[in-house]
Formats: sequence, C-alpha cells, structure tokens
Amino acid sequence: MAGTVKTLAHSIGEYKKQTIISPILMIFEVACECTIPLFVSALMNYLQDSIGREWVSEDTTYIIVVLCCLVGLAIISLLCGLFGGITAAVASSGFATNLRHNIYEKIQNFSFENIDKFQTSSLVTRLTIDINYVQMSFSMIIRMCFRAPIMVIFAIVMAFLISPTLSWIFVVLVPIMGVALYFIIVSSYRIYKQVFRKYDRLNESVEENIKGIRVVKTYVREDYETNKFNDANMDLSLGFTKADRIVAFTNPVFTFCIFAAYIAIAVMGSYAVVYTMPDGTTGAFGALGVGDLSALITYGIQMLSSLMSFSSILAMIAMSGASAGRICEVLREEPTIVNPENPVYEVKDGSIDFHNVAFKYAKEAEKYALWGVDLHIDSGMTVGILGTTGSSKTTLVNLISRLYDTTEGEVLVGGVNVKDYDLETLRDNVSVVLQRNVLFSGTILDNMRWGKQDATEEEVIAACKLACADDFITSFPDGYNTYIEQGGANVSGGQKQRLCIARALLKSPKVLILDDSTSAVDTKTDAMIRESFRQYIPSVTKIIISQRVSSIEDADMVIVMDNGTINGVGTPAEMLEKNAIYQEIYTMQHNLKGDAE
Repeated sequence: MAGTVKTLAHSIGEYKKQTIISPILMIFEVACECTIPLFVSALMNYLQDSIGREWVSEDTTYIIVVLCCLVGLAIISLLCGLFGGITAAVASSGFATNLRHNIYEKIQNFSFENIDKFQTSSLVTRLTIDINYVQMSFSMIIRMCFRAPIMVIFAIVMAFLISPTLSWIFVVLVPIMGVALYFIIVSSYRIYKQVFRKYDRLNESVEENIKGIRVVKTYVREDYETNKFNDANMDLSLGFTKADRIVAFTNPVFTFCIFAAYIAIAVMGSYAVVYTMPDGTTGAFGALGVGDLSALITYGIQMLSSLMSFSSILAMIAMSGASAGRICEVLREEPTIVNPENPVYEVKDGSIDFHNVAFKYAKEAEKYALWGVDLHIDSGMTVGILGTTGSSKTTLVNLISRLYDTTEGEVLVGGVNVKDYDLETLRDNVSVVLQRNVLFSGTILDNMRWGKQDATEEEVIAACKLACADDFITSFPDGYNTYIEQGGANVSGGQKQRLCIARALLKSPKVLILDDSTSAVDTKTDAMIRESFRQYIPSVTKIIISQRVSSIEDADMVIVMDNGTINGVGTPAEMLEKNAIYQEIYTMQHNLKGDAE
C-alpha cells in the first residue's frame, strides 16, 4: 500500500500547496466546531446558576461576550470549511489531470511488448473510471479523512475536560466501531479488485461491438452482441451488489453504537445532573450541569457522526484502492525498449542484416515466433516477402524498426545494430505502413503531416502522387482539406491504404516497409505505385509483404517465410524454379486469374 501511495504521490506535482493547505484548514474548522459547545455549556451553566438571584449588568456583558465568541467561531469555521473545500477540489482535480497525463505519456513510451500485457479496454478503464475513483478518494482523504479523526480526538479530549467519568463511554465504543470497520473494508476491497476486471470485460465488449459494427450488422448479430453485453453488464452489477452488501453493514453497526452512546449519556448524564447539589454533593457519575450534559451530547453527536462519515469514506477508499493498484501497474511498467546511453543519430543507408535472429513474444513462451534468421539486404533493393498466414512475415519486419527487440541475435540497419540507434532517428528512417492502416480524425493534410510535421502542401501533394492518392483526393470537394472521420470511416479501404503509404513517404525514409499495405487496391494501381517507387525513390530500400505474387514479381529479392523460418531467398525467377511454396502460390494465383479471365 505504501508503494502505491508513493507512486501516486508523484502526480500531485504543482498542487502540493493546496494538498497541504486543505487539511490544515480542516483542523482549524474542527477546532472551532469543538470549541463552540464549550461556550454554549458555559453559557447554560451560567444561566442555570443565575436562577434565583438578581440580574446585574455583568450578566448581560458576559452573555454578549459569549455570543460574540460563538458568532466569531462559527464564521471562522465556515470560512475554513469553504476554503478547505475549494483547495481540496483544486488539488484533487489537478492530481487527476496529472495522473491522466502521466499514464497517457507512459503508454506512449510503451513498446509493443508492454502494450500486449494490457488490453485496450483495460487501459481505457484505468484512464477514466479508475482515475475518477482515485480523484474522489483523494479529495475525501485531504478533507474528510483528516477532519473525521481530528474531530474524534478533539471531541474525546473536550468530553474528558467536562466529565472524565462519562467520557469513557466514547473511548469504549470507538475501538468496537474501528474493528467492525476494518473487517468490512478488507472484505469489500477484495471484491472491488475483481469488479474492476469485470469493468474491463464490459468495456471490451463495447469496444469490439463499436469497432466491428459493420460486421455485426452484415451478419445480423445485433441480438447476440446485446446478449453478450447484458451478460457482462449483469456480471458487473452482481459484483458491485456483493461488495455493497458488505459495506451496507457499516450503517447499522455504527447506528447501533451511536444510539447506545446516546442512551448511556442520557441516562447517566441525567442522573449526574439531578444528583449534583448546590453544596457540591454529587452522585455516582460526578458533578454535571445542564450545560455540561448538553455539551457531552453535542460532542457525542460530532464524534460518532464523524466516525460514520469516516466509514463511508473508507468504503470509497477501499473501492479506489483497487483502482489505485491498477493505475500503478501502468505507471510502474517499464518500457522494454528504450534509448541506449549513447545513441547513434544518423542512419548511413538502407542496408539490412539479420544475424542468427530468434524471437518469441514472451520470455516464458516455449515456441519461438522466429528462428535462425540470417539475411542481408542491400540498400536500395526492392524485397518481396511471401508466405502463408502465420508464417511470421510481420514479426520479421517489426524487428527492423525495433517495434520488438530480438530474443537472440541482432538486426543491423545501415551497418549499425538497431539497439544502438536513437529510437526516433531509427523510426524516422525506417518507415512502416502497418498491416492495419489507421487514419485519425482531421483533414487529409493533418493526417499526412504525421509523417512530417512541418511538411508544406506541395510536399504532401508530391507524396500523394507517388502513392497514387492525388487523383481521388482532388476529386473531393474540399481536396486536401477534406475531413477524415475517426479511423478513416469515410474513405474506402484502398484509399486509406494509399493515404497511409503517402504519409510514410513524407518521412523521406532510408527503408520503406509495406506490410500487406496494397491488399485493398486493384492490381493496376498496385503496379503504378511500384513503378513510382522505381522511378522516384530508387535509393530507398523497399520491403513489400504481400499475399499477391504480382505485387512482388519485379522485386530484386523474394523471401519466402514458413513457420517462423526463412524457407527460401532469391529472385522471382529463381524462386519460381526451385521453391515449392512460391511455386504453389504462383500456380494457384495464376490459375485463378486464368479462370477469372
């Protein structure tokens, strides 16, 4: 728990001042509230003693002074509570803002290996719901969690000043309530940890449905998806209900203790008042005036009400404790891929070498995704990679831009181990158009400038012409200022792929990797794109992963992957002559083409 607090405390940042001031103001507020009953008690006792004697001017003066003190204490208490609430709100909001920023920044620095450990839905839950719970708890901690214990301590001290005998009632009840609260909080905390995992599953169901809504409607699976969501929703509801049942015991236990204290104070206090004689004779519970009894009851209400509020706060803290742990999992996760101490900031050329490379996605995994890869690619070559689904084609190229690190062996770009490069330098020079093309909401120009932030419109147009995207862009009414919906929902698959290729070209890379990035374009456009590459970027090493033989038939080198190993390397003609897998794919596709014609 201490580790969690320490990790989260870093996000308080510039709001330390408000975080400290708020509990200090709460102390002053409590001090004023606990002092008020003493003045009331003194006033009531004074009035009780004045019965039967002549009223004098000193009596009026005393009453006015006491009333002024009461008004002053009430105003101070009000102001302290008001400003304490404001500073707590500022501190908690700022804390949550910093926490969201720190988590988001941490995620941006994660490698693919780190991201694989957390589901997208889980990260969304941690950035939203979990942080909201932690924010509410933080606000309560710096206000109510300071106020309630201090109120209990002040109230007990003041009660002992009035009647040490009767005050033991409070001292006995507080541990009983504390023990009950401890068991309730510990039990509910375990359940809340499970509940937030159910939150992840619910978000996962929503995310999958929204992302795949076209598929859902195509296959008329709305009822199935609704039922799946309802199951996850009901599972979450049952989890919260189970936890809330345990927390619900707090109120009856505390209410019982409070009423027990009231009855005890009322019975014994009344006895003490009745048997306190003017001559100083007292009963079994000591001397007590009417004002003293009133003050004792007030302190009892303050103390026990604070404990009841404290119990509700601790229930919230138990819930947020599970959230805090999940947040800290992200904050403590160390990126597996980081810059070296003395990074290389220049990529000499686009040559690529694999030296006895082996790779698996998890250290504990038994099977390697890649094994025994030895390969050399000259700078400026066009390389085609072919293979069946699951043959680790994408895994191979991910190692070039260091999206993953090799488990064994090394990968060199420009004659330098990729682990020795500055990450930004490497990825600017090894431009990858991933298998899953993603466009972001914004204009086409905005999306293109992901490749180069300060790119001029002329540079963007040149890159789009190279990717055969200029024709369809200029057909839009707004041209390059056309707004792209989230995920590129308002452009076709082929258009999206060409925009992503253009975006990658804007980086002016030494190596360009197309991971099945022309699968949605027709063969004519595919050929035009490859021809543009030959004419305008001959010095760039081009690696094309494709399922179509036609996309790589003019490559300088073809690599055939099979089950995580290189099955064959050579020119297209050589592979057609000697490689069985290439022959099979070539024959099948050309037969299909012939049938279609």
